[in-house]
Amino acid sequence: MAVLHLFVFCGLLSLGSSVPPVWLQPEQVHISYPGVKGSMLITWTTLDYTESMVEYGLWGGKLFSLTAKGNSTLFIDGGSERRKMYIHRVTLPDLIPGAKYVYHCGSEEGWSDFFFFTALNESISFSPRFALFGDMGNENPQSLARLQKETQAGMYDVILHIGDFAYDMHEDNGRIGDEFMRQIESIAAYVPYMACPGNHEWAYNFSHYKSRFSMPGETESLWYSWNIGSAHIISFSTEVYFYIEYGLDLLFRQYKWLQKDLEEANKPENRAARPWIITMAHRPMYCSNDDKDDCTKFESYVRHGRSDTMPHAPGLEDLFYQHGVDLELWAHEHTYERLWPVYNYKVYNGSIDAPYENPKAPVHIITGSAGCREKHDGFIPKPRDWSAFRSTDYGYTRMHIINSTHLYLEQISDDQSGKIIDSLTMIKEVHGPEAWL
Repeated sequence: MAVLHLFVFCGLLSLGSSVPPVWLQPEQVHISYPGVKGSMLITWTTLDYTESMVEYGLWGGKLFSLTAKGNSTLFIDGGSERRKMYIHRVTLPDLIPGAKYVYHCGSEEGWSDFFFFTALNESISFSPRFALFGDMGNENPQSLARLQKETQAGMYDVILHIGDFAYDMHEDNGRIGDEFMRQIESIAAYVPYMACPGNHEWAYNFSHYKSRFSMPGETESLWYSWNIGSAHIISFSTEVYFYIEYGLDLLFRQYKWLQKDLEEANKPENRAARPWIITMAHRPMYCSNDDKDDCTKFESYVRHGRSDTMPHAPGLEDLFYQHGVDLELWAHEHTYERLWPVYNYKVYNGSIDAPYENPKAPVHIITGSAGCREKHDGFIPKPRDWSAFRSTDYGYTRMHIINSTHLYLEQISDDQSGKIIDSLTMIKEVHGPEAWL
């Protein structure tokens, strides 16, 4: 009898039963801001081909009254099994700024759970709140539970993941990447999850990062910029300085793009509307850790460039200083470190009593302690002159862009049950290169 039941069940599947095969079930759902006003991009994965649809509607309104369709891309992992998966992308257009929406994604062959998000408020007076961190893995993700709770409670408008995911996404023929994307679904399906590549994404020319995430622009998520509130946020890849076997031309393409983007952001009308310029990338220019990473060297590649390439690869510190970048966010070191305003290793505090009030150089924050299998990094015993505060606690950073002149940051310790262990308020009455005068 059991054999007969199995035969009937298999026959129903072959005839198109309403029971969805597991390989058509959506998973790894996450959302991102595509850089187009009034829109949100929904991304998910299935293990076989099916249609790409999102049904959605306003919170409190008729459920799934709206439908949007998109497409999928076949992604083949570079491992020995050559595992295949389909990455689906659907853009939701004409959203009401600040309105909450309920959605699910998939097709008539299988739907995801219900999720919700708030369409980004696109006013320059919007005061967005962020969680930011890097270096979070499948093993030992210390910050994950607190971030899940706070995100679903509506504490954040955007998540910034500053490189290094899963440790590593390509391992076990991509299954570690699957597991990680499932883990962060409880965050990333509710708020835009904006990311940049780190060194742990190196495998197969960064293919997992480029294929699984959906950032704005046309450079496979390697670098892009977008606006929110009174800020212009620039994400880029530090890895182009280290994996030049993938093409030195990539480094120069990014540098030229950064030049052009910063020039555009500094046009008087643009800087007036979005005075804060914030960068995010994985490997920092400065750090006081005791390992042998690039930022521990006096002539860091990211800061100073590479003189061993032909032509010589330019660094980024001068470029960012010349264009008046206000805040630079980094990770990579599995610690938290706040710097005094610094340029060319010299401290340029606003004043003795108020170092972050009208500072005369960019401010750097390193936030790579969300938790991974590599545990903590250590610090040198005596901090550098430009190092203001450092901690080896697991944790993450909150950022609040209050208005055009005030920006607040605080560091949360998971080791101390969510305690705020560091904070600063940046006050800038003048933005742009003239702020350094």
